[in-house]
Amino acid sequence: MTEIERLQKIVDESDNIVFFGGAGVSTESGIPDFRSIDGLYNQKWKYPPETIISRSFYYKNPEEFFRFYREKLIIKDVNPNKAHIMLAKLEEKGKLKAVVTQNIDGLHQLAGSKIVYELHGSTLRNYCESCHKFFDIDYIADEEMPVPVCDSCGGRVKPDVVLYEEMLDDNCIQGAVKAIAEADTLIIGGTSLVVYPAAGFIHYFRGKHLVIINRDRTSADSDAELVIHDSIGSVLGSLKI
Repeated sequence: MTEIERLQKIVDESDNIVFFGGAGVSTESGIPDFRSIDGLYNQKWKYPPETIISRSFYYKNPEEFFRFYREKLIIKDVNPNKAHIMLAKLEEKGKLKAVVTQNIDGLHQLAGSKIVYELHGSTLRNYCESCHKFFDIDYIADEEMPVPVCDSCGGRVKPDVVLYEEMLDDNCIQGAVKAIAEADTLIIGGTSLVVYPAAGFIHYFRGKHLVIINRDRTSADSDAELVIHDSIGSVLGSLKI
């Protein structure tokens, strides 16, 4: 039995699947990841990217923060790939109960997924720090405002993404942990499992089938029933439902 056939059998037998994914899910849509050779963390800037996308840097150097943010984290005209689309189909069929993602691009929802826990927030949402009015991605992408401000009260508009030195959203954490803890199958895909606390959430899984789909090895490979080192899009796209 091939790896894809084994995965197909697991999916066929499961009715409470949760998918936990990372940057590798979106790289196949043309969005660069952070830690690969060509990722953001290996490009040269005046400051290290880890420093720029931190809470303290955001408040001390907002113009530099938004220059980096607009150039590297706001990515338009990208579409869901086979992985996003298959996960949405599995949810529609009632097999997949939730997607837990570390990505901030909104591609899971664009593909049709309804229950998505965005651990690190989303570039599609931005809010005024003073009056909490929300703004779309186009508003914050406008370079005519080096630091975007609210058109109602003049307060600074902050991306609804989790920066370094910030805590994850409590409601999102609770929803994600509950979904993982109740799942009979957990599929981990496109993540190196090195970003904490997010990566630690997989330890709440007590179900039957643990599957890992990732190009490279992860720290959880030895715990998985099935490990497939391949493209997440091609693997999930091969499923039949």
